[in-house]
This record gives sequence, C-alpha cells and structure tokens, in this order.
Amino acid sequence: MTKLAVIAVGGNSLIIDDKNVTVESQYQAAKQTCLHIADLIEQGWDVAIGHGNGPQVGYILRRSEIAAKTAGMHEVPLDVCGADSQGAIGYAIQQNLQNILYQRGIKKKVVTVITQTLVDKNDPAFSKPAKPIGSFMEKEEAERRQQEQGWSVVEDAGRGWRRVVASPQPKEIVELETVQTLLEKGIVTITVGGGGIPVIDPGDGNYEGIAAVVDKDYASSLLARSIGANLFVISTAVEKVAINFGKPEQKWLDQITLAEAKAYLAEGIHFAKGSMAPKIQAIIWYLEAMPNGKALITNPENIGRALKGETGTWIVP
Repeated sequence: MTKLAVIAVGGNSLIIDDKNVTVESQYQAAKQTCLHIADLIEQGWDVAIGHGNGPQVGYILRRSEIAAKTAGMHEVPLDVCGADSQGAIGYAIQQNLQNILYQRGIKKKVVTVITQTLVDKNDPAFSKPAKPIGSFMEKEEAERRQQEQGWSVVEDAGRGWRRVVASPQPKEIVELETVQTLLEKGIVTITVGGGGIPVIDPGDGNYEGIAAVVDKDYASSLLARSIGANLFVISTAVEKVAINFGKPEQKWLDQITLAEAKAYLAEGIHFAKGSMAPKIQAIIWYLEAMPNGKALITNPENIGRALKGETGTWIVP
C-alpha cells in the first residue's frame, strides 16, 4: 500500500443540528462526511477511519439512566457504551460509504472493527479524572454514587454534579493485526471508534474493560503510526487552523512544519486544550514517528480541495 491514509472524524460532525439528534439525522450527517471520504478513496488512497463518539455515548448513558430510574433496568457500564457506539456509528459510516462507493463504481468493501485500546492501569490520569460524562445530578445522588459505586464526581459551574473519568494515553491497539490484514486486502476499515474501548491488563495477560475515555485523535495517531500511514487527516469543524484565534492578530495557517507546530503548542495560547491542542499533539506524535508522512487538518467538506492543495492546514516534517 503506497497510499495509506488514516482519517479521524469528530463525533460532533454527526450532529448537524443540536435540536435534531435522531438516529436518522446522524445517519444523514454521516452520509455527508462519507461523500468526502469517498473522494479520498477515489484518488487512490487505502483508508482507515477513526471517529469520535462523545455525544453518542452521552445519549446512550442518558437512555440508560432514564431506564434505570423509570423501569428498574440495569445501567450500562461506560466501556459497553463505547462498544455500543462503535457498532452504531460504524454501521452508519459503513453503509453510507459502501453505497457511495458502489454508486461511483469503486469496488471496495467497508468493514467496522469493534476495537479495544490498551491503557496503562497506572496512568497518572486515573489519579485525577477530569472527563465529564453522563447527566447532571443533585448533590445527594452524586455523593451516593461516590460512596456506593466509587464514582469520582465534581460540581460543574453551578449547573449540578457530574461524574468524571480518566482520559489515559493509548498504549496499544488490541485488534491492530486484524486491521492491518483488512487494509492489506484493500478493505476500508473503521476502527478505534471513540478512541477505542479502554481496557487494561490486570497483570495476568487478560484484558479488562475500564471506565475511562481515550482521546480519539490520540488513538488515531497511534493507529497511523502503527500501520505506517503516509497521510494522517483530522476532520474537524474548521477549514483551517489559526493562531491567535479570535484576536486582531489572528492568522490562518496554510502549512507549518513539525518544529513550528511544536513551538505554537508550547506557547500555550493558540490552541484550546479541549479542542485543537489534542489534534496538534496527535499530529506531532505522528510526524515524529513518520518522517516521510504528512498531516492535514480541515473540515469534511473541504477534504477533496485540501488534497489538491487549495485549502486546509498542512503540517509537514
């Protein structure tokens, strides 16, 4: 495979309208993203697709909580919510992309791999969980959950209490060999959904799911490095990356080097921690490991134009 790309799609890209988040609306949003991924495939690239799942896991948790309160149903553990979302989002991407490729006369199959991501049980993130998940709670319920279920809970800006979990670093993609085999066969592979289902090795060589969230850009970067991808694309809400965003001296970036990316990130003022900073860090790790690779950040509708050099932010060694 001389043209192998990893594309990381944001979970929020499946939400076009916050007031319309039905399964059908998310399916149609996935279709729009798949049109642009198909452009990449049509240009001769073999593709692995990672995706976010933040909003979708939130919906699964909310349904689970309501069912538990109103009908006595069991609550769904967070790692299983991740697996559920991988299947559902994978299905939407897989079917849409397969249909589009068929319509374009491209004979490629698409498959979803339910993917586990190994994390270190001693990762420092577990000592300071900070990723909010699930619904807001009253203080009494939060304290009960903390005592009975061992949850970490925090008060969120006067809006109520929420559970927080760790976001550890991805160490290994458990199904990597399977993913590599599929890609070698020319099959478009959807993997590391939501960063992968976080699992630990308790010390006996087995895997065990854990309540945590792996950053999907970090996991996609690990995937790109592990399979030797020539191109790493992060699809997000903006056409280009900017420094000094929202300030009079704001500047859109067409192309920067790895060294420049590191310098901008180190300044700590250009990229927000919860949005662009992880994307830049993920690309830095990728380019450090792949000196002949290149990376692109743009929104889904401009992937085709960006590949022609017309837009997007390119980060090169």
